Amino acid sequence: MGIPKPLVQTNQLFIVLTTLAGLLFSSWILLLPIVIGVTTLISKRNPLIVAGRRLLPKRSYQMEDAAQQLFNQWIATICLIVSFLSFQFDLSVLGYTFGIMVILAAGVALMGYCIGCTIRYRYMMWKYKRKQAA
Repeated sequence: MGIPKPLVQTNQLFIVLTTLAGLLFSSWILLLPIVIGVTTLISKRNPLIVAGRRLLPKRSYQMEDAAQQLFNQWIATICLIVSFLSFQFDLSVLGYTFGIMVILAAGVALMGYCIGCTIRYRYMMWKYKRKQAA
């Protein structure tokens, strides 16, 4: 089942804004996208997307692959956790690095290029080739 693109973009914008706020104001703000991310990974349902479905007008939208979005959520959540923990252990450079990586990836995705999609595609091709060689 797919996810309407406007809802995916809403999630991406949420990640960009909360991560930026976390880097600029307080690393504790990073807990917002982390909690949403962990909830999504455990339940396979993103609370922002669930809430957004209720507000989205009933129209035909371009759909995004749910499995791909879950993969992307894994990457973002892991990077955000590393960023948050880095700040807690006074490793600010590492915290900013991982936070900026999340902002760039989600920001570029909003512009139309999905870095997570490229990573997943290459991983799936590697698995396929490895299986064929065996």
